Amino acid sequence: MKKNEKFEILIEDLSKDGSGIGHYGGQTFFVRGGLPGDRLRCAATKLKKSYGFARILEILSPSADRVDPPCKLYPKCGGCQILGLSYEKQLEYKQRMVEESLARIGGFQRELLEEVMEPILGMEHPYHYRNKAQYPVGEGTSGEIQTGFYAVHSHRIIPATMECPCIIGQESDAKILAVIRKWMADEGVRAYDETLGKGEVRHILLRTGVHTGQKLVCLVINSNRLSAEQSLVERLSAVSGVCSISYNINTRRDNVIMGEQTRTIWGSSRMEDRIGTVRFLISPRSFYQVNAVSTEKLYRKALEYAQLTGGENVWDLYCGIGTISLFLASAAKQVYGVEVVPDAVEDARKNAELNRIKNAEFILGKAEEVLPQYYDGDARVIQQNGQGASHPDLVVLDPPRKGCDARLLSVVLQMAPQRIVYVSCDPATLARDLKILAQDGRYALKKACPVDMFGHSMGVETCTLMERVC
Repeated sequence: MKKNEKFEILIEDLSKDGSGIGHYGGQTFFVRGGLPGDRLRCAATKLKKSYGFARILEILSPSADRVDPPCKLYPKCGGCQILGLSYEKQLEYKQRMVEESLARIGGFQRELLEEVMEPILGMEHPYHYRNKAQYPVGEGTSGEIQTGFYAVHSHRIIPATMECPCIIGQESDAKILAVIRKWMADEGVRAYDETLGKGEVRHILLRTGVHTGQKLVCLVINSNRLSAEQSLVERLSAVSGVCSISYNINTRRDNVIMGEQTRTIWGSSRMEDRIGTVRFLISPRSFYQVNAVSTEKLYRKALEYAQLTGGENVWDLYCGIGTISLFLASAAKQVYGVEVVPDAVEDARKNAELNRIKNAEFILGKAEEVLPQYYDGDARVIQQNGQGASHPDLVVLDPPRKGCDARLLSVVLQMAPQRIVYVSCDPATLARDLKILAQDGRYALKKACPVDMFGHSMGVETCTLMERVC
């Protein structure tokens, strides 16, 4: 086969990134926008020894699960990979993706998984759920300011406008973006050109408190000072709900979106939202789950698995701004949160004060480095700088996509808590880490429940419970 050669293919499955998978001429092909059950006419775009990539020329026979996507930007935009698949089928695939990872990578027996797996918790309304979005800023061929999302595998901006807003972002985002585009045009503020490293506004970060209605706006700029600052404040402060306006300085020439320094120019430096009854103050660089409604489902599942009676000591590792820590604190004796990002630890402490929670302590540092300082290798916790910390009855793990550090898992195994609740955004690294925890029969997988936090993409959160056997 040669590049651009045309062929017909039946899509049989979905890949991790949401591409359709099919077979032709002894090769596996990945087809962006293809859905299981589709029969397609395609053209090869890239060929490797045993697999290739192709683009759709024509849908000869659509999948029974294909639906009309409610967005004009699909599939050009790189955000919603599986928007054309019915939501019910999306949930089925995510459930299977978690089960397959636990079986193939984790080595857990399928009979066990049939017993411990709970049905995925989906969304009642899988649209406009994202409380955070980072919109790249650029200029069109006529010099007009564009804001939107990158096209698939590129940095070409697909514009999101008032007439065609993002269907998973907040409905207010389009209005705020329009205000900023108008300000840039009126004031002559240029968009950043990554090929030249010139121009000012790189990204626009928008956060919304789903339960409070508060909105935080942060412009990421390629300079040390924002141009026409007062004009921007006058325009944005008039938008209903906006409580914080800031800019973040990033003069690096790479793909990292935000820099280290943020300056508030109007309103508060943080916005507020809540999960359940727990209130949270959130700054521009804070980690906070993007789907507040599904996050409450996820954390209630973690609380259920924790089986707290009020007498337990809990260590929450990778605690972020203390979301899980504070959610569990009301049912525990003491909670210790560990986080490597200084701003997040500061936010976590402020959030504890905001909620008048006195049994939660937050420690700055890498979890794999912090724990050995407290643990003496004999199932006891030692003093550090005059501060004592109690041996954990429960450890909560909520790492980034790459999973837990191997050193951390080793220390957790030595500390031997009765239960480990592992919350993960990546089924593959979750399965890898649970396999380590289950080695030698020390811990057993007791419960697992996927939660859909990212409708119309292949992302899925999973809450699992491991219990000590010996």
